[in-house]
Amino acid sequence: MPGLFSRTPKEADATYDASGIIPVHVGIIMDGNGRWARARGMPRAAGHRAGTKNIRRVLIEAVEIGIKALTVYAFSTENWARPKDEVNHLMRLISQGIQDELDELDARGVRILHSGRLAGVSPSLQEEIRGAVARTKDNDVITLNVAFNYGGRAEIVDAIKAIMRAGVSPEDVTEELVSQHLYASDLPDPDLIIRTGGEFRLSNFLIWQAAYAEFYSTPTYWPDFDEAELRKAVAVFQHRDRRFGKIKDAER
Repeated sequence: MPGLFSRTPKEADATYDASGIIPVHVGIIMDGNGRWARARGMPRAAGHRAGTKNIRRVLIEAVEIGIKALTVYAFSTENWARPKDEVNHLMRLISQGIQDELDELDARGVRILHSGRLAGVSPSLQEEIRGAVARTKDNDVITLNVAFNYGGRAEIVDAIKAIMRAGVSPEDVTEELVSQHLYASDLPDPDLIIRTGGEFRLSNFLIWQAAYAEFYSTPTYWPDFDEAELRKAVAVFQHRDRRFGKIKDAER
């Protein structure tokens, strides 16, 4: 069956169980906007617009399922290398998305977080991002963590710098300490990483936090990734045997 990272018969027949284990934190690499647009004879910008609008649909379904945190990969540190017109369009989409969606997201109890660097981002967009985070900080239905101007390696570098500035001795550096200095340090590590568009790469996304996350890849382009697709991903997660480096007692 296309789209499954591990194509076992058990997973191919997986069905979503509302009473089963629900991932607390899901990360999504939203890939395929450009290819979605090209397949329809449309410019890449149209794909990015459709992809931005799709976040709301998936977020609402995540609440219905019972997911408590959703991290979406909106713009990577590497994306600055794209054509200037495309980058500028993405910046406008993010700004417009905040303006169009913030009232509803706040009313629905969504807490917005930002993971990434604000350096290099326009002052006006920085202000909008900080305002959205501040306005929704006490909401608790679901957390929408937007990885914008984000890179997993950059995040680790920033954490190391913060630890060094704090004067921590090398002997006192632990995995827990590093985790405490990551961008969204109060979120649990993701249980499930979803990548749309058919690729099988993390692409510098949550590379520290995803150490034991389950990975799911689907050929569905992000603008077409709907409620049923999210439930399909969760169904596969529910059929995974998560061991975290251990073995079952029966295998000892």
